[in-house]
Amino acid sequence: MATTENGITQTYASEDAQKILQLAIARREDTGEMSRDQLFEVASELGISPADVQAAEMEWLSNKGEFQEKNLFNTYRRSKLQQNLVKYGIVNTFLVLLNLAASHELSWSIIVLLVWGLGLSLTAWNTYQAEGEEYEQAFQRWRLKKQVGQSIGTIADKLIKKFQ
Repeated sequence: MATTENGITQTYASEDAQKILQLAIARREDTGEMSRDQLFEVASELGISPADVQAAEMEWLSNKGEFQEKNLFNTYRRSKLQQNLVKYGIVNTFLVLLNLAASHELSWSIIVLLVWGLGLSLTAWNTYQAEGEEYEQAFQRWRLKKQVGQSIGTIADKLIKKFQ
């Protein structure tokens, strides 16, 4: 609890207090870094047990790894979308030019352009949706595919070393 200048006692919700402390730590004038010992010291001063700090630290490390992995996944999805956009542009430019050269008008090529464009638009929408059940399922499929690929690579490396 805090008492203001006019004597009114003020309280903060846990979430608000956490945000205030985060801002205060961020404003520190030194290197902006905190050692693990300093972290435990601050937690002790706030009445937080070392076990709670260790559990929070483990959760943070786990989330940090997943966050980095999701960033890789998002980068992968965007690069795939960019490749598809380039293919769309090249193929449809060719088809439109072919259509114009053959019949001097746009007829069948516009249908290909629009249908493929609709599919590509939906793919782009999904690529930039970074939350929800569908996103999580796509992330888990990508993660599994990556893990299987790494496992196969490891086995192949071991077999190659064994037979050399």
